[in-house]
Amino acid sequence: MKSTFSGWRYLWKSEDIRRKLIITFAILALYRLVANIPAPGVDFAVLAAFRASSSGSGNFLDFLDLLSGGTVSNFSLLSMGVYPYITAQIILQLLIPIIPALQRRMEEDPREARRWQEKWTYYLAVPMAALSAIGQINIFNSLSIQALQQPILAFGFTADQWLNSVTVLLAMTAGTMFAIWLGELISEYGIRGQGLSLIIFAGIVSQMPGNLASLLSDADTRWFMLLFTITIIVATVFAIVFVQQGRRNVPVMYPGRRMGNRMSMPVKGTLPLMVNLSGMIPLIFASAILQFPTILASYFTNSENVGVAAFFTSVQNFFGGTGTSNWGYWTLYFFMVVIFTFFYTSVLFDQQNYGENLKKVGATVPGVHTGPPTQKYLSTVQRRITLPGALFLGMVAIMPFLLGLLLRLFNLGAASSQTGLFLVSSSGLLIVVGVVRDTFMNIDAELKLHGYQDSLLVR
Repeated sequence: MKSTFSGWRYLWKSEDIRRKLIITFAILALYRLVANIPAPGVDFAVLAAFRASSSGSGNFLDFLDLLSGGTVSNFSLLSMGVYPYITAQIILQLLIPIIPALQRRMEEDPREARRWQEKWTYYLAVPMAALSAIGQINIFNSLSIQALQQPILAFGFTADQWLNSVTVLLAMTAGTMFAIWLGELISEYGIRGQGLSLIIFAGIVSQMPGNLASLLSDADTRWFMLLFTITIIVATVFAIVFVQQGRRNVPVMYPGRRMGNRMSMPVKGTLPLMVNLSGMIPLIFASAILQFPTILASYFTNSENVGVAAFFTSVQNFFGGTGTSNWGYWTLYFFMVVIFTFFYTSVLFDQQNYGENLKKVGATVPGVHTGPPTQKYLSTVQRRITLPGALFLGMVAIMPFLLGLLLRLFNLGAASSQTGLFLVSSSGLLIVVGVVRDTFMNIDAELKLHGYQDSLLVR
């Protein structure tokens, strides 16, 4: 194997690539600037007291804060990031195989169907963002009332609060759509196809310096925690790259070509099936589903009925408390990630319809009939290789819990309360490594398109 990084010197020599990189960095800087603008109506004194009382506890808000790049703890206009759009995209992808009319549309004209899907993803993202904003505000107010007996934001639809509430909802929904628009600008004028991924990437990476400072704040455990964190990060990156690069090459015979009066011999090829076809989506989708009970419970925690309020408070604590003592939450999270990995992989694989596509070009899998039998055989192979990928994603999802237990074995109970920081080395790292890998491949393709043959990647 030969590692060649000489392609780096061409990044700034090519005017087109240099322009795309500058535009990408400028838009990401603008996004991080806007991410520090708070939503209107926030009581900053209550917010600061609430952050001081809950920071670093490894709870539900720490998880949201990490994936949003610190915007949740600041109650920013961009608190929801681009996740409502991703959720809307997942919902439409899951509806396609369920609704026959949508499936026929995809089969008859895939290009037009993708345009229709993109359009309705934007339409669906708006109400999803508004609902997410309501849920997030209710969760913050409910938890701050429990901790401080004061809400962070006056929110409600009574006669004296409805105007302020509508203003906050419009501002936060507009913030989400603005973030989506910035991502689209990156995809169009910057690094092609990487806009939304880079927006999420920028938020996660921006949290790393603060997390490192938190790890080093305790003089008694700082060096152990630093070494421990570096070891976990290196091991996790290696595991992510190993699994993401995993392929099962299914042999395929392609028909020979006619060259004048002669027919060439059939060509042997392979069809690579990915171990982790679904990527990060199962983690995001499982997290979104587990957020729903917390959001729903937040509407009833202040009920005048003591029994109802106590019940929904316990529900909120179960789904909102992600510390190492909450075995039930992490077990449920693990199984949901595994199940969604199989489900989403099946949806994506069926949409690609390898059986019909191979039949159209005359290709065959040795020993398997063309058409539906080929699709059935490939689906069976895909399900088998998805099992290790699903278990890996499940382990990535619950890594903060596992690390907390490991730290307790070393009698580092105080350090185990910082398990929220280790989300960078699990779910966050999965996103970071995937985005970096895809971005390098994209830039590598751009270099070759401009005639530069030296690669950025390891060969």
